[in-house]
Amino acid sequence: MNGEHDRSAVRRRALLSAVGSAVGVSAVGTATARGAEPGGSRRCPDATIRTDMDHCEDASMEGCADDHPETIELREQASETIDTRYPTVGSLLEADFLPYFDVKRPGATAGWSHWLSPEYIGDDTLVDPDRPESILVDNESWRPIGIMFIATVDGDPVDPPTLYAGPGSDSGDSSDEGTNGDSSDEGADDGSSHGETDHDVAGDEKRCSPWHYHRGLPGRLAWAYYRQVHERDYEEGELSIPCRTPCMMHVWTVPHPEGVFAHDAPSPEYRGGTPVADPGFETDADPEEQQLGWDALPEHAVPDRRPRDLLTSW
Repeated sequence: MNGEHDRSAVRRRALLSAVGSAVGVSAVGTATARGAEPGGSRRCPDATIRTDMDHCEDASMEGCADDHPETIELREQASETIDTRYPTVGSLLEADFLPYFDVKRPGATAGWSHWLSPEYIGDDTLVDPDRPESILVDNESWRPIGIMFIATVDGDPVDPPTLYAGPGSDSGDSSDEGTNGDSSDEGADDGSSHGETDHDVAGDEKRCSPWHYHRGLPGRLAWAYYRQVHERDYEEGELSIPCRTPCMMHVWTVPHPEGVFAHDAPSPEYRGGTPVADPGFETDADPEEQQLGWDALPEHAVPDRRPRDLLTSW
């Protein structure tokens, strides 16, 4: 490890350590103030305690197709980004992606993690496969299995673009118009942990705009954790957990029976086979013997207070 990397690791470790305590205050303070109700509150009437998501306003899955040329191109670009730049967990660490291991829950789709890029969340591009806000990783095989776009500009939630629209659609948006341009602000906040929705599809059948947000506590807490750890919201007195996350969109680069843009992960048999031989960083953990998790990561990448510690405070 060179001197510059050593200094970067020390700075990163100090940041994670310092703000970990602030996040703990946030979670406990919010719970004490309004109580851990099973449904919403006056501040967040649609929020839930359980894992839960819903379609973003004006979103549509009806017009999406895996064999549409723009879907094919977007998936190929996402695959190229993973294959050439982020093929291992080590490459994510080197690129300063921040790990978030979702609280484990039962079911075939458990065991995957989100790795967030503060640089790309904080820039002014949308739906750019070269600048993915998040990489999705299978914890069983330690392999990246997709990317996740987050609709933010300068870190703040915005209205997401339509990927493509068929002839006669009411929407004039397109992927070309939305990819690198600005969007109008939307009052959404927070996210990262996947669940069910109240309805299967949204929007008209001629548009593909497969964006969702999280209103369940695990997803809201994940986004709050990220905001506190990297964006240092606590310094501005923001200690509450947001009512919802920004809009998000998955692009799975492994086969998925529910489609390229499915909201939840594919079951393990679709996720990339045997564990990696080389995770791309030094670790005592063996990918063939254990899942990827905090214990497998180098010390500088692990905060003193982890997300699961915050949930136990509620």
